[in-house]
Amino acid sequence: MEIGARLKRLRMINSLTQEELASRADLTKGYISQVENDTTCPSIATLKDMLDVFGVSMQEFFSEPVDTEIVFGKKSRVQSTDDGNAVRVELLVPGAQNRELDPALVTLAPGAEMELQDVHEGEEFGYVLLGSVQVRLDDKAYTVKKDECFLFAADRRHTVKNIGRGEARILWVVTPPTFDY
Repeated sequence: MEIGARLKRLRMINSLTQEELASRADLTKGYISQVENDTTCPSIATLKDMLDVFGVSMQEFFSEPVDTEIVFGKKSRVQSTDDGNAVRVELLVPGAQNRELDPALVTLAPGAEMELQDVHEGEEFGYVLLGSVQVRLDDKAYTVKKDECFLFAADRRHTVKNIGRGEARILWVVTPPTFDY
């Protein structure tokens, strides 16, 4: 097992320098470097001190990573809503409740409008793949055309309407996951 590589990965994920980790674990920067380069092996007590900085248990640290699905094809999609073909939301990655974001493909018929969404935590991002839409945040409206995108904090009531003559399609990403159709 590459203890050093795993520790370095944890340190990088937590945006800590070797010096910051050393300070928090009451060690030296040089020692952290040696451990990360596998030139020395920490004692169990020292390893526990380092893992405590990250809030990771010994069991979590030594457990083998579970292979997760990386590629999701068209067959993986879950159609969460189909409003008589006026509004269709397809969840692109099933099981978003275990993730920090929720990507969806939203298709709107001409003139169709999504249900007004209440205020919630997080952010929403959309990239218009086809057509043009109007994004309404509270009482303000924004026009977004093909190859343009929008991003907003979801702390306002919001909706999207297709204002074009043809179908509109949006790649929509919500964090944290809130698509509950």
